[in-house]
Amino acid sequence: MSKALETFLAASEKKAFDLDHRKTLRYNIGQYNKKVAEGKEQFSNLELAKTRAAARKQKAIDNLEKYLIEFEANFIKRGGKVIWAQDSEEAVNEALQIMQKVNAKTVVKAKSMVTEEVHLNKELEKNGIESIETDLGEYIVQLRNEPPYHIVTPAMHLSKEEVAKTFNEKKGTPLDWNPEQITNFVRQELRAKYSKADVGVSGANFIIADPGAIAVTENEGNGLMSVAFPKVQIVIVGIEKILPNIADLDLFWPLLATHGTGQNLTVYNTIYTGPKQAGETDGPEEMYVILLDNGRSDLLAETEQRRALSCIRCGACLNACPVYNTIGGHSYGTTYSGPIGSIITPHFKGMEEFKHLSFASSLCGKCTEVCPVKIDIHKLLLYNRRDTISKGFSSKTENWVWHFWKKAMLKRNKMDKGGAKLKNFMLKQFFKKQWGERRDLPVVAQKSFNQIWRERKGIK
Repeated sequence: MSKALETFLAASEKKAFDLDHRKTLRYNIGQYNKKVAEGKEQFSNLELAKTRAAARKQKAIDNLEKYLIEFEANFIKRGGKVIWAQDSEEAVNEALQIMQKVNAKTVVKAKSMVTEEVHLNKELEKNGIESIETDLGEYIVQLRNEPPYHIVTPAMHLSKEEVAKTFNEKKGTPLDWNPEQITNFVRQELRAKYSKADVGVSGANFIIADPGAIAVTENEGNGLMSVAFPKVQIVIVGIEKILPNIADLDLFWPLLATHGTGQNLTVYNTIYTGPKQAGETDGPEEMYVILLDNGRSDLLAETEQRRALSCIRCGACLNACPVYNTIGGHSYGTTYSGPIGSIITPHFKGMEEFKHLSFASSLCGKCTEVCPVKIDIHKLLLYNRRDTISKGFSSKTENWVWHFWKKAMLKRNKMDKGGAKLKNFMLKQFFKKQWGERRDLPVVAQKSFNQIWRERKGIK
């Protein structure tokens, strides 16, 4: 058993029976579901919009190299700099070199899952650089020394009372403060940080090939503030976020907003095309884009699973998933949780170590139903399961059990041998642990359907 699987099972067991956690999660996701239902009303034909988005994103992924090179050329034309990073270590080292060159002491960071993926904050801390999360949810989990719980809503697992307690313990604020008071407090704290920061760091919701631009979607304006003051801006983004043309945003921005938060359009949608130009008063003097691979090329090489790279990180599949709703985001032990995380993580971080995530699904298909870019998520999970077997990552015991099971199932005379007593014994002996402590094993009937049929028809 891998260490990742041990951690996953222990965390899942704990969270599944934490009633307070489930109550908070159920309430927060319930509020999300109400808003999404309202947001979808803006589309006269939602299925058509999703079909077009799926086709457009698939075209971008199928021609990934072409569009990335086009983006690079166009971004450089306006004075930006593009760095290609093969893995997390390269991405962090490149970012550190830029910061050290300008003698950075403080960094303000907009919400970004990819910077969580490369563990940027920890590496900056090791090198004596203060990194401040400026998204409210990210700021809360940073205070708690926790990773984000959800792709879109980092602090979804916390009630307002738990948030108030966190600020009371970490910042000395009154324990009875309401969300508005806490938000105002954070706003004042961050204003001072923005003006003094040496470098701003962000991710990107989309990178656009045609103009060579970065598109950032947010609700709080922290991304804008992270760019407005620092003289140096660093964008770390996965290579799969590419879109061919700026006109594509007309389709993808509303889909992302509706499926992510239930809004018609996110509050702040900003397009960056490089550093401050001659005659402009705002913006960074230097702007770098670090294009991160980190396993994405490995996933791209997979004929079926490459469709997962079309994901726009709206988080809809997490909110729909009964497994995520039961065990929560932290139980997965990875940056990307839920159904989409269970597909991509084994390819990003290693199939052998993280193969179990592809089995952490009921295969109900709800994730596929809600996906705004029509990824067949539950089918891709099955492809991952297939690959764990074909690549030899299943145990010898499991292989032998299924070998004999198959031999028995292929021939009626072999299947009928042994009787119910022996079969029930074999099930308990070899499948009890895998079946789970909280589920009763199915009991083989004393007589098979074949036997009952023969008896009724008088067939010997």
